[in-house]
Amino acid sequence: MDENEWLAERFERERPRLRAVAYRMLGSVTEADDAVQDAWVRLSRTGSSGIDNLGGWLTTVVARECLHQLRSRRRRREVPFDAHLPELIVSDADLDPEQEVLLAEALGVALLVVLERLAPAERVAFVLHDMFDLPFADIADVVGRTPAAARQLASRARRRVNGAEVPRPDSDLARQRKVVDAFYAAARQADFDGLLQVLDPDITLRTEHGADRPASVVRGAAAVADQVRVPGGGRLRPILVNGAIGALITRDEQPYSVLVFTVADDRIARIDVLRDTDRVHQVAAAVVGQPN
Repeated sequence: MDENEWLAERFERERPRLRAVAYRMLGSVTEADDAVQDAWVRLSRTGSSGIDNLGGWLTTVVARECLHQLRSRRRRREVPFDAHLPELIVSDADLDPEQEVLLAEALGVALLVVLERLAPAERVAFVLHDMFDLPFADIADVVGRTPAAARQLASRARRRVNGAEVPRPDSDLARQRKVVDAFYAAARQADFDGLLQVLDPDITLRTEHGADRPASVVRGAAAVADQVRVPGGGRLRPILVNGAIGALITRDEQPYSVLVFTVADDRIARIDVLRDTDRVHQVAAAVVGQPN
């Protein structure tokens, strides 16, 4: 095996972890894949000479590219009103147990929305340290700060994440489904009391309409239960979204919305609703092959 083949083999072993790092930083599968591919191009050109830790080197290269993209995104003011839902990782809900276990470990949508609010260097430091256990000396090299400053970035990000009180979802998808099914049943029957039984008292319902409008937010079980409506002519297709129970709603056979449920302690603690027409059609295309 020559060096190029050896490098390609090693890189493919690292690719899943690198994609996970990049997705958590960027909230975009497409941009994450681009960042990982850029790392491969650089590695294939330079070779492994002088690289003692290939995995660490690749992580640094990917993280720097992600930081560059985050800073460019901020300069372009791509998020004018509020943090937006990330690019969703969707799949059909009919999975075998092994696939379900893998998806259950995916990063939840609610946490990714909070990460969107962090400054670029904060997000990079938080992801690298708190999610992937990189030492601050390595993180400092990525963000161009001292290790002490990198520690402060991660600490500041952690306070903001903890302050957002992101609910910790139940890891058992079967239990999630049971709670969400009860929610659907109550919603179809307009059973207000039944909805209150499955909604956390402090639930948040967040609806994203598109890039040109701010997200709308409703809080509290009674207020959310009052908002729940089954659209006329609507049909529901169960899906998994970033490892959580979700649904694609169609209305008159056209994609209408996407729901993502965060179930914690056997109650629904958060519902994210996507109503951006283009993005809803993208989800539909991914799970049922409908055209954009």
